[in-house]
Amino acid sequence: MEKNKQQLTRTMTSRHITMMALGGAIGAGLFKGSSAAIDMAGPSVLIAYLIGGIILLFVMQGLAEMAVRNKEARTFRDLVQSVLGKYPAYFLDWIYWKMWVLNIAAESVVAAIFIQYWLPEYPIWILALSVSVLVTAINLLSVKIFAETEYWLALIKITVIIVFIIAGLILLLVTFGNHSAVGFANLTEHGGFFPNGSTGLIAAMLVVIYSYGGTEIIGITLAETKNPEKVVPKAVRSTLVRIVTFYLLPFFIIVSLIPWNEVNGVPESPFVMVFKMVGIPGADHIMNAVVLLAIISSMNSGLYGSSRVLYTQAVDGRVPKIFAYLSKRKVPVYAILMCTLAMYLGVILSLYAGSKTFDFLMGSLGYTVLFIWLIIAIAHLKSRKKQAEHTSAYEVKWFPYTTWIAILALSAILIGIIFTTSIIVTGITLAIYLFITLTYVLKGRYQVN
Repeated sequence: MEKNKQQLTRTMTSRHITMMALGGAIGAGLFKGSSAAIDMAGPSVLIAYLIGGIILLFVMQGLAEMAVRNKEARTFRDLVQSVLGKYPAYFLDWIYWKMWVLNIAAESVVAAIFIQYWLPEYPIWILALSVSVLVTAINLLSVKIFAETEYWLALIKITVIIVFIIAGLILLLVTFGNHSAVGFANLTEHGGFFPNGSTGLIAAMLVVIYSYGGTEIIGITLAETKNPEKVVPKAVRSTLVRIVTFYLLPFFIIVSLIPWNEVNGVPESPFVMVFKMVGIPGADHIMNAVVLLAIISSMNSGLYGSSRVLYTQAVDGRVPKIFAYLSKRKVPVYAILMCTLAMYLGVILSLYAGSKTFDFLMGSLGYTVLFIWLIIAIAHLKSRKKQAEHTSAYEVKWFPYTTWIAILALSAILIGIIFTTSIIVTGITLAIYLFITLTYVLKGRYQVN
């Protein structure tokens, strides 16, 4: 293999990775997971998403600081291994890979279901295959084409969310025609602001963590980002503001406009319900298209993230070297194809699992995001001691308090989730983690380059 093919090229800019993080986080968790979160917590889901947003802020600030201090880092493992050691870095790499592979597998089927809304005569597997081939092709072309595609996909769904927010505020505050301003009575009626108590709030945190998951993909883009020491902190700041805005405001509008106990159990998304209240013709088709774009965008980011994890593992000799091969366009072709293969296998399994597939995967993926954030936060806490003598262009304010708050909050959420989540979801997730640990014990004597 030629040496010049061993390095990824730095072609991604701040706007690319900002939109990629938004593309990963604003997807099925927002459009499909919103009903489940509201059903668990009622109007107090707003507090759950606020807490999740604050934790995310603290974790991502730590990630940005470590990225600035370690300019040679390519992915999470490079940031974590020098601080915490080989096993946490190995574990983080593989649970992150598992997260995206499972996510794109599930979402390829979900995307097919939304396409079938317009093409009912075509079977799910053909539509799922078509979506999978499209996402694979986008990733194989070049990093720049992938980044531009993801940028515009994310921009489209963000624009629609902004329209949703404006329309919702008008319904809440303005009386027009036969419509009377709804106001905010629904926030406290129907059982109060905490209709299911603290248990409901804790249970909803798993959906919240899953929904915000994907933002940390910024940590995978380090090897392909121009001037990461400047771009990453900027992207973290802008991404967090937008994510909290695009989650908190839509949820505030939904639980204010619609009684929380009427959101779940209906076939359409809460977003479609609000658009119908505005009286927009073809609201179901508009939102169906938006959700489809959101899912394709999330799959796009997922295939990128999982393939880059596999690529760096191959470069370091942890998996066969063939996955380190780069095409003339500096794209890890075989790593992408391997992740695509896993996606196709996941499609088959998801079809057999039926309608419960998304719920089970969302629970397992929520656990994974939680552990990823915990490892990043712990690594940041210890990184200051390891690199105390080095100055940095970006440092987290109020360190170590913000990092400790993130660690303690995530630990408390983990304990709460264990007691409020299906034993099947917890058991499957634990089995996957034990398998990853077992592979480390059996093969963990690799020398890292």
